[in-house]
Amino acid sequence: MDTKEIFKKVRQLEISTKGLVNNIFGGEYHSAFKGRGMVFSEVRAYQYGDDIRAIDWNVTARTGDPFIKVFEEEREQTLMLCVDISSSESFGSKDQSKKDLAIEMCAVMAFSAIQNSDKVGLILFTDKIEKVVLPKKGKKHVLRLIRELFTTKPEGSGTDISMALDYVNKMLTRRSIIIMASDFISADFEKSMKITNKKHDLVNILIHDPLEFELPDLGVIPMQDAESGDIVWVDTSNKSVRQKFRKKRFKQIGEQKERFKQLMVDTVDVSTNSSYVKPLMSFFKRRASRY
Repeated sequence: MDTKEIFKKVRQLEISTKGLVNNIFGGEYHSAFKGRGMVFSEVRAYQYGDDIRAIDWNVTARTGDPFIKVFEEEREQTLMLCVDISSSESFGSKDQSKKDLAIEMCAVMAFSAIQNSDKVGLILFTDKIEKVVLPKKGKKHVLRLIRELFTTKPEGSGTDISMALDYVNKMLTRRSIIIMASDFISADFEKSMKITNKKHDLVNILIHDPLEFELPDLGVIPMQDAESGDIVWVDTSNKSVRQKFRKKRFKQIGEQKERFKQLMVDTVDVSTNSSYVKPLMSFFKRRASRY
């Protein structure tokens, strides 16, 4: 894509997500991701019904009238978007690829974050770290992150979730919100995920495509693994083969979600053939109900 086309795509995405952020997700984001705690704001005159435990006895003694301490949420946080841009993320059987869906969801999360005065950063990865953009505030910064999502060409092809999480753990010393967007076609990442979820607030966005569950009847065809590059010949006209393929893929997704559940990591399950609005809203509602 040339510069003009990139600018157009970024602008279109900004417009398409603006309404969602302003009308739906901005407030939900604030409720779902609470600040680090409460900090002292000011003192004010005591009013009937106030909690007497909040009385500031020093000011009360000095003035002769009861005053209470007022606290507010320490809001500012850091949102780090960790996005898988490996070969398998380019796959998409409908109008968008898994990467396209990841970009749009990340844009919603990023604009929601800056609306709530949070910083936003970006890590793009495959089986290596491809790009890092340090967290900052502001619309201009978020637009830069979106441009990086559209334009960064990966050098690696596979996916190493564990490596990406280990990098996050070393990079961020302060507790942050980590959004991991991937199809999670990767092995042995449970230990790293457990550590990350303990140090930070980790949320997985599990992205898949309907064709990953269904083999079309095309006869004997070569199929290539998007990440390993291996070629195998598959008889897709065989109904049993198609059923086994479908069953195996559903089992893999179910096992992934069960692993995340055991690790107590929140998951947003989305597909390229349906809107992400309802799954993301359900996630925000679940989070808000905990507080």
